[in-house]
Amino acid sequence: MKEKIQRIKELVEENLRGASDLEALENIRIKFLGKKGELTAVLKGMGALPAEERPVIGAMANEVRAFLEREIDGKKEELSAKLREAKLKREVIDVTMPGRVQETGKLHPLTSVMNSVKDIFLGMGFQIADGPEVEYDYYNFEALNIPPDHPARDSQDTFYINDNVVLRSQTSPMQIRVMEKQKPPIRIIAPGMVYRSDAVDATHSPVFHQIEGLVVDKGITMADLKGTLEMFIKSLYGSETKVRFRPHHFQFTEPSAEVDVSCFVCGGEGCRVCKGEGWIEILGCGMVHPKVLSNCGIDPEEYSGFAFGLGLERIAMRKYDIDDLRLFYENDLRFLKQF
Repeated sequence: MKEKIQRIKELVEENLRGASDLEALENIRIKFLGKKGELTAVLKGMGALPAEERPVIGAMANEVRAFLEREIDGKKEELSAKLREAKLKREVIDVTMPGRVQETGKLHPLTSVMNSVKDIFLGMGFQIADGPEVEYDYYNFEALNIPPDHPARDSQDTFYINDNVVLRSQTSPMQIRVMEKQKPPIRIIAPGMVYRSDAVDATHSPVFHQIEGLVVDKGITMADLKGTLEMFIKSLYGSETKVRFRPHHFQFTEPSAEVDVSCFVCGGEGCRVCKGEGWIEILGCGMVHPKVLSNCGIDPEEYSGFAFGLGLERIAMRKYDIDDLRLFYENDLRFLKQF
């Protein structure tokens, strides 16, 4: 048995000298040292040895096994080093070659305009408020002086989740949420997504962005509203921009108005974008209705305020001379790369 063990040692050493890759090395390990290997097979015959010889043979076998494992590990390190060296030679990098140009990401045009709008109002002392897009009927309608039988509640215009919950159709609910928690003076804007059951065309979408504005304090008048909005519009579009206020009706403001800017496509002559009128509506506004103030626990005899809501997409269209709102949502890189 000693001779068999010695012979296995010699065979392993001989095979290791001829091993040229890691696969051949693993085969040698399995052949001689594996569970069904030759050394294991020899050791299984130790039961037939006299009792006094077993410790000697066992010690010799363990010594040979340890020696062979060291030899195999050493050969493995040698072959691995050669493989790494060969790989490095194959994968030489020419540092003088020009690198690939990495394209830098850009802000979406709507995000860019939103940031500009925020900056303008922050410069005028406004704060930014945020609220839920899935809104209670109370905040979206009732607290804004819109009773259950008002046409604005028609399911053709509003997405209802159930009788008490809707996808907000405007950012105006933030007026109520802010006034409930904060007493005057209040000066905030509330940007966010809104949802309406509108047909998709060049200037309408069922999902769009709106920016609500609210100012409440003592002595606030319509002149403050007009001056604030004109300053905002001229800051965004330039001092030469033409602005028009038209009387209108909103249930939560009195008096109310809509604000138009001259059409950027036709210059006021009339086209499909402005529907032949020469003007494009960008926001609605008015003085906060006394009942809305009362609903929030603010005394309308002591305080007054104004509110406005503007559509971000229409502002971006005017700013970039874009005649179709749908371009913002198609994610066509040929369009987006222009900004």
